[in-house]
Amino acid sequence: MPEVYDELESIYKRLETHFKDMQDIEFTIEDGKLFMLQTRTGKRTATAAIKIAVDMVKEGLITETEAVKRIKPEQVDQILHPMIDPDAKVEVIARGLPASPGAAVGKIVFTADRAEELAANGEKVILVRTETSPDDIGGMNAAEGILTARGGMTSHAAVVARGMGKCCVAGCGEITIDEAEKKMTIGDLLFHEGDYITLDGSKGEVMKGSVKLIDSGVGGEVGELLRWADDIRRLGVRTNADTPHDAGIARDFGAEGIGLCRTEHMFFGEERIPIVQEMILAESEEERMIPLAKLLEFQREDFKGIFKEMRGLPVTIRLLDPPLHEFLPKKEELIEKINALRSKAKLSRDEESELEKLEEMMSRVEKLHEFNPMLGHRGCRLGITYPEIYNMQVQAIIEAAAELMREGETITPEIMIPLVGELNELKVTKRNVIETAEKVMREKGVKLNYLIGTMIELPRAAITADEIAEEAEFFSFGTNDLTQTTFGFSRDDAGKFLQEYIEKGILPHDPFVTLDKRGVGELMKIAIEKGKKTNPDIKLGICGEHGGDPESIKFADEIGLDYVSCSPYRIPIARIAAAHATLAQREPKDRGL
Repeated sequence: MPEVYDELESIYKRLETHFKDMQDIEFTIEDGKLFMLQTRTGKRTATAAIKIAVDMVKEGLITETEAVKRIKPEQVDQILHPMIDPDAKVEVIARGLPASPGAAVGKIVFTADRAEELAANGEKVILVRTETSPDDIGGMNAAEGILTARGGMTSHAAVVARGMGKCCVAGCGEITIDEAEKKMTIGDLLFHEGDYITLDGSKGEVMKGSVKLIDSGVGGEVGELLRWADDIRRLGVRTNADTPHDAGIARDFGAEGIGLCRTEHMFFGEERIPIVQEMILAESEEERMIPLAKLLEFQREDFKGIFKEMRGLPVTIRLLDPPLHEFLPKKEELIEKINALRSKAKLSRDEESELEKLEEMMSRVEKLHEFNPMLGHRGCRLGITYPEIYNMQVQAIIEAAAELMREGETITPEIMIPLVGELNELKVTKRNVIETAEKVMREKGVKLNYLIGTMIELPRAAITADEIAEEAEFFSFGTNDLTQTTFGFSRDDAGKFLQEYIEKGILPHDPFVTLDKRGVGELMKIAIEKGKKTNPDIKLGICGEHGGDPESIKFADEIGLDYVSCSPYRIPIARIAAAHATLAQREPKDRGL
């Protein structure tokens, strides 16, 4: 029936031209005659949706703007990571938070060292931890995915996994881990090290066994669509990146600079952490200067690498933020090692030396202990009590920029002072930054431009933003901590009850995932209004994880931020979401309202 086929082909082309979209057509043929029954917009995968939209632009059926509007940010997210095969049979055994998208299959391991060991032998592993710490970075990097029993959307596991592009399910309270026995229980199910599980980080699901995954097969259409989105959006899109490697990935994804470089993440390398611990154990500034001089070399090279990757784009570097105890071993681990040595009848000279060092470290851990470290001795408070730490970091930043200037690069570092809640805190730290920067420039015989700003992550900072703007050249909203301090929620523990809050209608969504407009958002509006009143040219951005959430990006556009910043693998999502935000702002005008 070639005539009927030709007729059907002609009709489906007319329908797609009319509806300007792929159609799912139902028809029948009776006695050689074609009867059309119905037509509707066809379902499609994310990859197919993007290809169809781009093809329709090329065929002249829709505009580039219409193509961008048709693609949801979450569809872009889907194509950047492996996914569970839609046809696969799965047995979901537990649910947690969808902390980092994608899917992963691997053997269960309970320690970072074991993850690295098996991965080095070519085996795929899932790192299962009660919660992760900076000591686990190597194992997290080696693993296919990460599963934690505790922690929220901005926990260490979640933030690091997103930065690495690793699948992660966090805060899965249904699992019980016995690291010593190398086993995990979920209800009546028992899993041992080496058993296979599958994670879906996009849904927060844990599945039994090895489930088939599929790659999305990203094509050139994605890049074309993102370029169209870039032509539409007003908001800039930067990245949160702490290494040259992450900066390079983000640059390839279209980042227009770095909105947050967390310098503390540079301290956790195997060769660096002993030097950091030496600095913490030092009893005087003079003693601290010795390890700080060693760290200076590392930091300078780190910043040079990041500046090179960003090729003249802005780089916002946050000076040291977390409390110092985070760089020391956990108290429980120290007690175990000390007791093991003390239980021996006789110690060798090396063991005596090790015991003395462990006891010294234990004493320091106890001195640094805080009941609420997130509100304790951290951020600019560290820079005020230990100015030599911030001075070392500023020296490294300016020296790195100066070296690249001699090579013909244009570098404008943005130095960010964290956790400011009082104008005088910023005045003191800013004065030290300027003195150090000017000294380095005199020594190097260069003059470079640099900015000094702060994070707005405390309610008091938002309310007194007019005062803080007298000294700050930019504000970066640290919405992870601003959400925490506004709600009074611990961002690492709130996952235990937030899902119930959502189910009972107390909250519409997890405020650590999508920005709370009525509370946190109002504080941001106050800070913007007051900050601009003092300094109309102040630069405004957001560097919390909300910078990669489409709804939060829309809000950022509405309140007039200049840019959002998110983890590297969320850059394409942010580019599309920012374009949608701009189009949403235009719509009332387009309707003549």
